[in-house]
This record gives sequence, C-alpha cells and structure tokens, in this order.
Amino acid sequence: MADPDHTATDFEAIIAGAVRGGITALQLRAKTWSDRETLAVATWLAQTCRDAGVLFLINDRVDLAVASAADGVHLGVDDVPIDVARQLGGPDLVIGYSPETDEQTAAAVARGANYLGVGPVFGTATKDDAGPPVGLETITRRASLAGIPIIGIGGITATNARSVVAAGAVGVAVASAITGATDPEGAARAIRAEVDGHL
Repeated sequence: MADPDHTATDFEAIIAGAVRGGITALQLRAKTWSDRETLAVATWLAQTCRDAGVLFLINDRVDLAVASAADGVHLGVDDVPIDVARQLGGPDLVIGYSPETDEQTAAAVARGANYLGVGPVFGTATKDDAGPPVGLETITRRASLAGIPIIGIGGITATNARSVVAAGAVGVAVASAITGATDPEGAARAIRAEVDGHL
C-alpha cells in the first residue's frame, strides 16, 4: 500500500525499492491529494508497475483507476458499489473489496468482487478508521465463506505475515512495514519470503 501521507522519505525511491524487493501488487491510497495530483502519480505508477509485472490498483476511485489505466480498484463499504464499479471499469477491471461483516463478504462475492481485503488483522496506525483488530480467526472464516482470494491487511510485518497466510489468506497487504522501513527493498523481500515460504 503506497500512501504518501504515511511516507516520510522519497516516495518514488520507496516504490522502486518495493518493486525490486518482489511485491506482486501495489495500491495507491492518496486521501489528501487533489484529483490532478493523484492522476499524475497514478499514471506513472501504472506504467511502472506494468513494466515490472506488478498489479496496480487505486484505493476508492474507479474514475481515477480507469483514467490512469490502472489494473483495478479497491473499494470499501462506503465507496461506489461493486456492480457500479464493474459497469464503469468493464469486465477486466480487478475489483477488491474490504467487507466489515460476514454478510458483506457474501454480498461482495455475489456482486463480482475479485478478491477481499480483510482486516485489520493485528491493528494498524496507518488507517484512522480501520477499527479494532479482527484476528486470524476472521481471516479463516471469511476465506471459507468467500471462495475468492483473501488478502490480510493491518499490522502485518515479516514476523507475522506467515501466520496470516497460514490462516487462509493468499497474500498480505502492508504499508508502514515497507514505506517506513530504512530499507524498503529488504523489507519487501523479507515479507515476500515469509508469504512464499508458506504458500
């Protein structure tokens, strides 16, 4: 997760390091940027990720995902509904969704979400409205309910990433574990190794 509001150092250098470290997907979350700023950076990120074979998604904004040629969008319960996002983005747009309940999990699958982000697994300081930790048991339950890929998010580091995958997630989403690291490339590589080690 690339969030410029939680990146104290060179944003482009952190992205480059994360890509070299083996990330498989990148999500841009730019809550305080203008649409023009977000579109400019998203367009650059879309090309950077495409060149590296990394999936690129934009948080919340279907319009900016389409305009920047991103691979997909990640939605929350207060964002554009999944079926509307599908109409706007077309059949190839990857749509992720963060359900807050088991009922929302089932509804998201029925409406055509491609994957679910579940968390915060361990709690997080990079998303003010994330709520209390849901724990590994929620990962397991929702993975069973969903039948589509589950990504664990929230408080995940190289020391606990493997437990999230062991609980049923196919991967993990991190922010500060890479963007706040003194060596983003090394941090990404360590987390990737833990996930791959279980999968």
